[in-house]
Order: sequence, then C-alpha cells, then structure tokens
Amino acid sequence: MNQAAFAKTAPVFFQRLREVTEAYFKENNIRKTGDLRLYTKTAVLAATLVGLYVVLVFFTPTSAWLALALCALMGLVVASIGFNVMHDGAHGSYSRRKWVNETMAHSLNFLGGNAYIWKLKHNENHHTFTNIEGMDDDIDIKPWIRVHPGQKRYWFHRFQHIYSPVLYGTTYLFWIFYNDLRKYFSGKIADHTPLRPMNRKEHILFWASKAFYIGLFLVLPMIMVGVLPVLAGYGVMVFVAGVVISVVFQLAHVVEHAEFVHPESDGHVIEAEWAVHQVETTANFATRNKLWNWLFGGLNFQIEHHLFPRISHVHYPELSKRLRQVCAEFEINYREFPTMRSALLSHLRHLRQVGMA
Repeated sequence: MNQAAFAKTAPVFFQRLREVTEAYFKENNIRKTGDLRLYTKTAVLAATLVGLYVVLVFFTPTSAWLALALCALMGLVVASIGFNVMHDGAHGSYSRRKWVNETMAHSLNFLGGNAYIWKLKHNENHHTFTNIEGMDDDIDIKPWIRVHPGQKRYWFHRFQHIYSPVLYGTTYLFWIFYNDLRKYFSGKIADHTPLRPMNRKEHILFWASKAFYIGLFLVLPMIMVGVLPVLAGYGVMVFVAGVVISVVFQLAHVVEHAEFVHPESDGHVIEAEWAVHQVETTANFATRNKLWNWLFGGLNFQIEHHLFPRISHVHYPELSKRLRQVCAEFEINYREFPTMRSALLSHLRHLRQVGMA
C-alpha cells in the first residue's frame, strides 16, 4: 500500500491557528516550553515513584492488601510520569535545552520502553497519520479490538466493549516485552512504516535499558521480597499503568464521530489539510478537571497537543480558549467531552457499534 498523503492545498486554517498561538506567547512574554509548574510536577512524581519503590522493596508492608494498593498507586505514577515528563521531553517541549529534553524522553527507558522507537511511532507516525489505517500504529490493536469499519471483523468483536478494559490492562506489559521487540526485529513501526536504522549507541541502549528495567523491577525485588509476592505486585502495577495509558489515548481518538481513514477504500489522498484532519480525528475530555489535567499531562487537551506538539502541555488550558474560537471561525467541529466519564462511555459505545457492524 502506498503511503497516505494530504492534499497540497494552502494551509489557511493552520496559518490562522499559528497566528493566534504566536500572539498569545508574544503578548504574555512567555516561552512555549515547560516552566516551574512542570519542573515541580516532575520532582513530585519522581520522589513519589522512588518512595513507593523503597517502601515496597526494602520496607515491605506486612499487609498484602496495603502492598497491592501501593503497587496500584505506583502504576498510576508510572503512567503519569509518561504523560508529563517523558511525553513533553520526547516532543522537545519540556525545556529549551535539547539535552534536558533527551534526558526526560529517556525516562521511558528507565520504565521499560524505548525512547527511540517511541519517538518514531508517536511523534512521526501517529501525529502525522492520525487514525489512518496502516499508518497510525496507535489504532492497530488487531485482531482483539476493531476500532473502525475498515478493519476486519471477528465474531468476538461484538463483546469488545465489555472485555476491552481488561485487555487494556495488558498493554503496558506487551509494550515492554513484546511490541518493542517486534518492532526492533521486524524493522517496522507500523504495517507500512519502516523503522529508521538504529546506530550502535541506540542498539546498546535498547538492550541495556531492557536489562536494567528487568533487574530493577523484577530481579532485585524478588531477591528482597520473594518471587510470588513480586509477581503479584508487579502484575497489579503494570495492569493499572496499562489501563490508565490506554484509556487516556483511546478517549482522544477512538470515540463516537471521530474520523478514520482507510486508504484502500477511501483513497490515498486526504482532501482536508493536515490541521483540519487533526481536529476531525481528535477529541478533548474533562479539560476543566484540575486533577485529571495534572495527572494526564494535558493529554486531555488532545486537540491542542496534536496541533502544536512542541508546545508544553502547561500552556494548553489557555491556548484551548483561543483555538476553539478559530475552529468556530472556520466552522470546524471542536469535539470535547465535559467529563472523563462521558468520554469513556462514548468510547465504549463506539467499540460496541463497530464491533456489531
């Protein structure tokens, strides 16, 4: 299949978005990267993760239920570090300094993933070809989840709205121990997107960080606590992290009325300009909830993020007011769910509809 492409029309909509965005930063005399709010959040999340690890491994609670609750909290913290620290770093929006961004991006390696592969998968693949079958790896959950009618349907998809939350709990585990390795050995980011060749440093870092993660989160805890307790606690941690990560990203793109493109049936040329496509395939949710904003690193402002990924998420609440007005000017639907619950229900209804179709 040929790579999908956007029509070569004047990006009038995006030019207007940029004008409004640039004016905001100029008028307020602020930088587009992170600030004290992000740096403070990083310190709090890092300290919480270290504290939980030390307590669980070296001062293990006598109560199994308390230990498992702390493991669940660790899973939430791991996901939040990914949303806030790694995500901004990988997009180059955490700091003005490249080495700081790279350091924050490689927090993913510390947590079992690989920053090099993730950047190609997310920054270049997902952000360019959002919701395009065969190009956007984020909607490739085949065969277990069918996210749009262009994907092959199996009999069990009629139940996918029921079993999907449980399946989401396995995604972090598969990401670390299967998906990264599959991409590494196959040389593909997605079905029709090759993995850019890694240099020697990246190869070494890939394997060294995987070994480090296994040693830190499995081997050492097993030595200190025991095999079965660690397997139980680790299982809870990765399950919670998987559910949180999956749900946040699914609510942004796999909901009712979000657009999907299947090049084999819809054609390889997308008529809308890139910025219009981003808005049509994306949704915001719970943007007025300060707790979700803090935990999710602004990823509930997904429209703002897809339009301007190199701007730190700490600026999204203010930018959204201006970008919403631009969308109204161009009569482009700015899709937003008022609460996380309403977005989750829309996601599950979408899965049910596609699973039955």
